[in-house]
Amino acid sequence: MERVSPLVRRRICPNGGPFTASGTCSYVVGRGRVAVIDPGPADAGHVEALLADLGDERVEAIVVTHTHRDHSPGARLLQALTGAPIVGCGPHRAARELAENELPALDASADREHRPDRELTDGESLEGEGWTLTALATPGHTMNHLAFALPQENTLFSGDHVMAWSTSIVAPPDGSMRAYMASLDRLREREETLYWPGHGGPVRDPRRFVRGLAAHRRQREAAIRARLAAGDEDIRAIVGAVYQGLSAKLLGAAALSVFAHLEDLVERGLVTTDGPPLLSGRFRPA
Repeated sequence: MERVSPLVRRRICPNGGPFTASGTCSYVVGRGRVAVIDPGPADAGHVEALLADLGDERVEAIVVTHTHRDHSPGARLLQALTGAPIVGCGPHRAARELAENELPALDASADREHRPDRELTDGESLEGEGWTLTALATPGHTMNHLAFALPQENTLFSGDHVMAWSTSIVAPPDGSMRAYMASLDRLREREETLYWPGHGGPVRDPRRFVRGLAAHRRQREAAIRARLAAGDEDIRAIVGAVYQGLSAKLLGAAALSVFAHLEDLVERGLVTTDGPPLLSGRFRPA
C-alpha cells in the first residue's frame, strides 16, 4: 500500500498486461473508517493484502466504478470478509441490443454478477469521516461507468474513462463512442486538478489531457473516413492502414475501436452500411 495523498492510498493488483498496464489500481480513501475503490478482479490474494495493509481500520464502503472483470469481482470477495456494502455503478448493461448473428466480442470481460447494495446515480454522494465521494456518470467505456470526485482534495477517481498510460478502449455493444465523447466533453468543464485512474499513474493537468484525448479521437475518426474514401470497406483493412506496426496482441482491440467509430459515423449519417453496423460489415462514405 502506497500513500499517494493525505486522504488516498493505493495498492496495485498483480494483474498487469496489455490492457491493464501494471495492474488494476485499488484505492483506499480516508483513515480509520475508509472506502475502498475498485478492489479489482477475483484475486483473493490481492483482497487479503488490502485488508492486511489496513490492519484495524474498518472498511465502510466498497465502491465500484464499472463492471469489467479487472475491477468489480473483488468487491464481492472483500464484502465477504468485511460485511461492507457495495456501492457505485449499477449492473452491467450494453449500449444497445445485439444485432442478428452478432456475438458480444468482449463478453468475457463483463462482470454480469455485479449487484450493488446501493447504486449511485449522477451527483449522489457517499460520505465518511473526513471524505466525500460524489458520483459522476461517465458512460462510454461501459455504459454504467462512474467516476468519483473527492472534493476535499479536488481530485477525481476516473476509473477506465481517462488514463495517462493509454487511451480507453470503447468496444460496442458494451461501449459507445458517442457516449464516450460526450463524457469527455463533460469532464473538460470540471475543475479537478488531478485524476487517479483505474490503471497506471495519475493524470496531471487533466483539463489539458482530456482535451488531448478528444482531439486524438477526432483524428482517429478523420483517418478512418480517409480510408473509406480511399476504398477500404472492411474493418480489417482499415486497421491495417491506420494502426501500422501495432502489436498483434492489440489488433482485436484496435478493430473494436474502429468499429465504435464507424457505428458512431453511421448514426450521424456520415457513413453507410448494409443493415445495422457489424464488426464483419462493409462500410462506405455516405
